[in-house]
Amino acid sequence: MATEKPIVVGVTGGSGALYAVRLLEVLLGSGRHVHLTLSEAAVQVFKQELDVEIDLNAFRPSFLNAETARLHYFHFQDWFAPMASGSYLTGGMVVVPCSGGTLAAIAHGLSSNLVQRAAEVHLKERRPLVVVPREAPLSLIAIENMAATTRAGATVLPASPGFYHGPKTIDDLVDFVVARICDQLGVAHSLTERWGEERSP
Repeated sequence: MATEKPIVVGVTGGSGALYAVRLLEVLLGSGRHVHLTLSEAAVQVFKQELDVEIDLNAFRPSFLNAETARLHYFHFQDWFAPMASGSYLTGGMVVVPCSGGTLAAIAHGLSSNLVQRAAEVHLKERRPLVVVPREAPLSLIAIENMAATTRAGATVLPASPGFYHGPKTIDDLVDFVVARICDQLGVAHSLTERWGEERSP
């Protein structure tokens, strides 16, 4: 496990901060190193949705229920961060939640912050890139940006939880989406039962 490449997590201003928090906890709990960067808008969403204050210049992961020794934070304007270069090897990247603006930037190869640059690097290096939008309804522009991002090699994984696993809580719904993200990255988990598996009594 120590030889596994780190996972890059970019958090932007789309609604769904819970998905980012839970994914970070699961990745860290699995023993993976995580390279994290957040946009300015993500800070506002964390405050609005979770009542969590984040200082981008003095980041403290106190909101995580996980051991954070393997969490490495990089400011969104840090162009010397490892994941800004294709020469730095990773196990993949997730943008969660992925705002419409970030989706557009990824679809068209624009890089005005570290989230967007790291996503561009993962596309050009043909490494796994998962984008998790949560917008609804979708404009034609957003749909076309999703199509362009998919053609470029990314996986578009909307934050649309299923209900066939019998969720009882919001955490169950969040885990459904996080489980699908982990599947795309090849990260083992036991968050949900898989289709066809026998349910526990």
